[in-house]
Amino acid sequence: MTASEPSIGTVLGTARLAADLTVEEISARTRVRVPIIHAIEEDDFTRCGGDFYARGHIRSIARAVGVDGDPLVARYDDAHGGSPASARPVPLFDGERIRSERRRPNWTGAMIAAIVVVVAVIGFNLASGKNRTPVAQAAVPAPTVTAPTLHPAPQTPLAVKPSAVAAAPAGQVTLKVSAESGDTWLLVKNSEGKTLYQQTLAQGSSQTFNDPKQLKIVLGDGGAAHVWVNGKDLGKVGQSGQVVNATYTPGDPQAG
Repeated sequence: MTASEPSIGTVLGTARLAADLTVEEISARTRVRVPIIHAIEEDDFTRCGGDFYARGHIRSIARAVGVDGDPLVARYDDAHGGSPASARPVPLFDGERIRSERRRPNWTGAMIAAIVVVVAVIGFNLASGKNRTPVAQAAVPAPTVTAPTLHPAPQTPLAVKPSAVAAAPAGQVTLKVSAESGDTWLLVKNSEGKTLYQQTLAQGSSQTFNDPKQLKIVLGDGGAAHVWVNGKDLGKVGQSGQVVNATYTPGDPQAG
């Protein structure tokens, strides 16, 4: 993590505030207890119960607040020197294997029952003096093959390409963010809550966004970013190192 990037807890906490969600609502959606969520937002992972559960909590909370959890988990691994594959508990796989084996038909029991029937029929015919050789076959049902459940791959939010502020249609909110004095982490959501941009904006680069109703942003370093809204130059919207949350609408030359 570079000096300009907020911590894992800061990213999750600011994204939760940007989504207008409380810690209790996140807990209800993720089944992660409220004290653990508070601890993670303060970058305290000791209450998670280990690296494996810490990664799972980070992914669950990130999904609930609308951010990509994979980069945050990678940063956690870099900081804690762990490997997701090596930290995965073995009992989980043992339980899955046991449940799978219990669903298999008991072929041994079926074959023994069939042999007992054949022997009983032969003994009955010999005792009655009938010269008849019975042939008995146990009808064994073919095992059912269950198709594996396919899970769709997570979709990566599409970044909106920069465009000129003056070219935006009337009646829309137009936002331009430029990283002038340093790198800054940037999250942008439209009026439907869809993530338009979520990554570090490098120094010297800029991004422009449009929406008919509103745009909501979270800046990791308000002092490094220059902001224009609807063609109005708002300058820097925060101090150096300050995390800034702001909402803009079509009639706003200022933060909503």
